[in-house]
Amino acid sequence: MATEHQDITIPIDGIELEGSLEIPKRAVGLVMFAHGSGSSRHSPRNRHVADVLNHAGLATLLFDLLTAEEERRDAIDAALRFDVAMLAERLVAATDSIVAAGRAPLPIGYFGGSTGAAAALIAAARRPARIAAVVSRGGRPDLASDSLAAVRAPTLMIVGGADTWVLGANREAAARMTAPHEVTVVPGATHLFEEPGALDEVARLAASWFLTHFAAAHVKAAS
Repeated sequence: MATEHQDITIPIDGIELEGSLEIPKRAVGLVMFAHGSGSSRHSPRNRHVADVLNHAGLATLLFDLLTAEEERRDAIDAALRFDVAMLAERLVAATDSIVAAGRAPLPIGYFGGSTGAAAALIAAARRPARIAAVVSRGGRPDLASDSLAAVRAPTLMIVGGADTWVLGANREAAARMTAPHEVTVVPGATHLFEEPGALDEVARLAASWFLTHFAAAHVKAAS
């Protein structure tokens, strides 16, 4: 599906975050990616998922939650990737900026991976009227434990069957949520879903979840 591509810069608290926005014709929603540990908007995994979402009629925004200098520091000590409170603040600010700029007047969802999923859940809890759905891929919802009960967006947690510790953490987190939620296991997949077909299944599940809940958001807005 043809998309309109925009390279954008999001100013937040004196810094600028770089992003890539893809908007298909007649897009039904916008999915903002919250990258996980040591990742960026250039991640092949996230770009693959974004391509699948684009072909399903969903706009996507892949952007870096860290500046280039912060990424260099994080590559050394891995500290910033676990500062989920800071990452969530930036995700909220980026969401507000996108809405204020009118770049995509659509229902908004978050797709978070690893620690980025924790940031997505915290941000969704802070913007309950704005976020229509959340998908977590191999996420660390345990790092968002204080915000789980406040999340209102329907949340899908996708976990690899071989990623046993993370699977347990997701099931424990799900038990604390009051929003509609599911934990879906991709059999045999490890944390990065590198096994043949595993990431395709993640993308398929995510597209279905977003399409379902964005459609519900459109109905709610029209009523």
